[in-house]
Amino acid sequence: MRILNSTAGRLSRHRRGRLAGALLLLVGLVAAGGLYTAVMTPASAEKTQDLASQVEEGRKLFLVGCSTCHGTNGEGILTDRGNNLGPSLVGVGAAAVDFQVSTGRMPMAQPGAQAPRKDVVYSEEETAALAAYVATLGPGPAIPDESDYSIEGLDSEAQEAAIVRGGQLFLTNCTACHNFEGSGGAMPNGGYAPTVRGVDAKYIYEALLTGPQNMPSFSNGNLTPDQKRDIIAYINSLNESAGVGGFGMGSLGPVAEGLFAWIVGIGALVGFAVWIAAHTTRSNKKKVEA
Repeated sequence: MRILNSTAGRLSRHRRGRLAGALLLLVGLVAAGGLYTAVMTPASAEKTQDLASQVEEGRKLFLVGCSTCHGTNGEGILTDRGNNLGPSLVGVGAAAVDFQVSTGRMPMAQPGAQAPRKDVVYSEEETAALAAYVATLGPGPAIPDESDYSIEGLDSEAQEAAIVRGGQLFLTNCTACHNFEGSGGAMPNGGYAPTVRGVDAKYIYEALLTGPQNMPSFSNGNLTPDQKRDIIAYINSLNESAGVGGFGMGSLGPVAEGLFAWIVGIGALVGFAVWIAAHTTRSNKKKVEA
């Protein structure tokens, strides 16, 4: 019994020693590293290495092409007047980068109220690298998969139901800016809502998810992934439907149609009335002279 008590006392004193905590930490790290090495397969190790290389390539591209406006660490840059030269990219996620860069909206020539779509500057591989790097700056929406925004896997009845639901959601959430047929429209302060007709489904999903420029973001808490998919299905149905109402005037809505009616329709009637009056006056003069 005395021997056991003596041994326990020595162990207790060693546990309270200065090096005991560091030794336990070292043993834990070695054990964790060994377990990770044992579980890590060659394929997953190669994938991790490829991702690290992609992130490093994206960082180099970012420093050259993006840091002037967004800062060397994506923290954003303010002008002397306190305006954003480039907003912070921390937490915007890979989806925002893929949308902005793949549609040519970024890089911008100069800051403005709207980033118009233009020719793409970066290749697909470079865009993926930039997105991978920005994703490391903070958690944010990932690039969606095709199954997120496509209804191709559904049967015909389910597809029709998705289009109907998407139309109701579009009319409720989107028509105020993008027009009832998705043709776009003017916005305050020099901005505008671009057309969504003929736009790739992935970019529409990313725009809903990230809210580029003046557009509000519709997180999965506001619109579920299935609801976003249904909206895209409705927009795609607009692309495929033929206009049966004659001259649609770009589907700009009743304001434009009413303006056209006043200027062209009533203007033509007024012009015709003036022509009749002038012709009648000339005819009366000839009768008087005769």
